[in-house]
Amino acid sequence: MSDFIDKLRAIVGDKGLILDDKDKHPFLTDWRENYLGAALAIVRPASTQEVAAVVKLCAAEKVAICPQGGNTGMSGGATPQEDGKEIVLSLTRMNKILEIDKVGYSMTVEAGVILKTIQETAAENDRLFPLSLGAEGSCTIGGNLSTNAGGVQVLHYGNTRQLVMGIEVVQPNGDIWNGLRALKKDNTGYDLRDLYLGAEGTLGIITKAVLKLWPKPKDVSTSWNAVPSPEAAVELLSGAYAASEDNVTSCELMGRMGLEFVFKNIPGSTDPLADKHEWYVLLEWASSRPPRDGENQSGLRDKMEAYLGEAMEKGLVLDAVIAQNEAQARAFWALRENHSEGQKREGPSIKHDISVAVSKLPSFVTEGLAAMKKALPDCRPVPFGHVGDGNLHFNCQSPPGWTKPQFMEYGDKISGAIYDLVTAYGGSISAEHGIGRIKVDELTHYRSKIELDVMRSIKRALDPDNLMNPGKVIRV
Repeated sequence: MSDFIDKLRAIVGDKGLILDDKDKHPFLTDWRENYLGAALAIVRPASTQEVAAVVKLCAAEKVAICPQGGNTGMSGGATPQEDGKEIVLSLTRMNKILEIDKVGYSMTVEAGVILKTIQETAAENDRLFPLSLGAEGSCTIGGNLSTNAGGVQVLHYGNTRQLVMGIEVVQPNGDIWNGLRALKKDNTGYDLRDLYLGAEGTLGIITKAVLKLWPKPKDVSTSWNAVPSPEAAVELLSGAYAASEDNVTSCELMGRMGLEFVFKNIPGSTDPLADKHEWYVLLEWASSRPPRDGENQSGLRDKMEAYLGEAMEKGLVLDAVIAQNEAQARAFWALRENHSEGQKREGPSIKHDISVAVSKLPSFVTEGLAAMKKALPDCRPVPFGHVGDGNLHFNCQSPPGWTKPQFMEYGDKISGAIYDLVTAYGGSISAEHGIGRIKVDELTHYRSKIELDVMRSIKRALDPDNLMNPGKVIRV
């Protein structure tokens, strides 16, 4: 393959090529360390034209491509196969913000821009890009688009799919589709944009995007609430819409077990409340309207305090604290965002990124916890997530002291019980993390034949040689 490598070097230069085994390693394993792949090279193009040239070369040489952004995914979708016959195409060098249209509320970016950089740039221009998730300091927007990432503000702003106006994509043959249209209405046939969003790089490589922006919030109120049950959490959310004048931006549910892992494994973490409770809700309201004259510090804070007082009288809230400043609000959020890292440091875990209708979530939690315990009585359930949109990370931590191989012997039994229940509830086995490698078999089992046939037809039509991220999402 030396001739192939030389051709790659001619396209991206020495700076864009990683061949040393030690230097390649960070690109070959996933964040959860479930997979360790191999690759001919790590290729890091600096422009769309270089991406297109690399893809054309790979198409001619019949070399598969594993596209990769920040490599923070939970499903192994950005990890190459173990046979070492493909390249990893990393987009991290394509990290420019190309344009900010403050009047039109849009931002045009390259795929390798870090999500937090986009958030900060929007804020500097008195705008908001609302996608927010735990990995925002290292994930890239291209990976967010390719997985249709969710995050903590979906109930107000929608998934990533709803935050994008247009994209640019390099096709499997190396052609460039320029769909960078900042249009709110475009009814000209099939929506190609939505085809690539959430496709996990199996149909093409997203290289640029036009993102939607919103007014920057001027009034934010965040509270940490102990609740008696998931039923109370859902009822608390339902009433919050009217009480906040439709300004609920986040509503996160957490159980005590997950918080204990955070307190134990993340330095500096402290419990906001004096007493321990079984369930907690992190509730945030935000408005682009500043507090009116005469309102104390925060108009929404006053409204939230009144609403939580009423909720306590109804028994929906057992105890609560409202953040008095931004630092305290960030501390609340850190408890939620460090759940995954806390679990990782605690030991082996099995992740279930599921969704059901919000109204069905409480009964699902009850049945799901029972099913998990039936499959492995000594396991430690860690349910947490976005109660506002019905998406829970219904995770299962190993019993204390267990090795990963020992725990994974129960993996199929535990996951099968949860996914069967999700399906019975009319839910989804993958709400926001994608299918990647880890759920390919589950997708085949739980989706209908007609859905799978249509997906395979699309894949074969656009990528007949199966060179774009093979082995991910769907087998052809």
